[in-house]
Amino acid sequence: MDDKFYTECKGEKLMYSTDGQHLRKTPLYDMHIAAKARMVTFAGYNLPLHYSTGIMREHNHTRDSASLFDVSHMGQIILSGSGIGAALEKLMPIDLQTMPIYQQKYGVMTNIEGGIVDDLVVTRWAEDTYFLVVNAARKEEGLLHLRHHLPQFTVEYMGDHALIALQGPKAVNVMEKLSPIAANLIFMNSCHISIAGVDCFVSRSGYTGEDGFEISVDGAHAQSLCEQLLASGPVKWAGLGARDSLRLEAGLCLYGNEINENISRVEAGLTWTMSKSRRRGGMNEGGFLGADAIFAEMARTPKRCRVAFVVEHRAPVRRGAKVIDNLGDVIGVITSGGFSPTLGLPIAMGYVQREYSVPGSGLNAIIRGKPRGVVVTEMPLIQTHYYRVPEQAKA
Repeated sequence: MDDKFYTECKGEKLMYSTDGQHLRKTPLYDMHIAAKARMVTFAGYNLPLHYSTGIMREHNHTRDSASLFDVSHMGQIILSGSGIGAALEKLMPIDLQTMPIYQQKYGVMTNIEGGIVDDLVVTRWAEDTYFLVVNAARKEEGLLHLRHHLPQFTVEYMGDHALIALQGPKAVNVMEKLSPIAANLIFMNSCHISIAGVDCFVSRSGYTGEDGFEISVDGAHAQSLCEQLLASGPVKWAGLGARDSLRLEAGLCLYGNEINENISRVEAGLTWTMSKSRRRGGMNEGGFLGADAIFAEMARTPKRCRVAFVVEHRAPVRRGAKVIDNLGDVIGVITSGGFSPTLGLPIAMGYVQREYSVPGSGLNAIIRGKPRGVVVTEMPLIQTHYYRVPEQAKA
């Protein structure tokens, strides 16, 4: 069994595996070591948990300024071939064939039972070419799933590419110096550009709830690009710890915690990832894996749903903790929990029986064998700041 260790951060405890065998390294590994990062194992990679300033400061710096995350452990896949859009729509219910070139969408691939194989971001690169960013822990499963269901198409895994995320309110100021074209993108749009002579694919997206960009670049040029970004003033490194606390505040799912092959998009609150045309009664109703199971679940309303919590005590609630009502009956489970640097208190996410999902509902979570008060709250806990179409452009 893997060794475990905990890292303290003003009451925050994040658990990661430290098994050192057969670890993969990203193209930026040497930069992390030089920056004195605390390295941990995540999804089979040796990745930075935090740097010398610690998780709290990295989290707050991302909210206030601009941080750089190495997310090269994520899977990058190119799908191509005549008719690939229609074929891919059978795996995820998004109107891919009508997406504008360089637009991207968040989507969910399902199995025949309606469970979630993976959640991902898909971008239309050309008429018959799509680019996918999939979860690190699901790369192998995702590739097998795609190749099994799309045997006549090209499924190319971009193992030689790095992926870096520039996140925070000042990210756009940094990007503007490197590429005004990229800086003018709106949320969930992208472009192929050259930065200092290096070909990059840039999207205005991220996993923090803040404005920002994700940059795919050949691993051979990743270090020089990061050096340019870090030399631009406000940008500082941030690790997995801050990435997790930021996404939890933003109410974003983590595969393996909030979603898996036994959880459907309906109970996870992700029905919005299904295009209206693909829903019951839509012009292109169904036609994707798990459609019958999902439609049946939508018709009867699932018994449980995903919610966020504010914890009433300083002790954080951890994944797997049972949620009980005032009579002591188990009515839910915590899927993610930690300290919120922005709010200054512990928060969590999990599933509860639907009748207990109303914001303001007072419940208890079992922490170290004792019931501790938790209150269901609105998601996201922290307002997101994605850069959408400016108000003046809507008129």
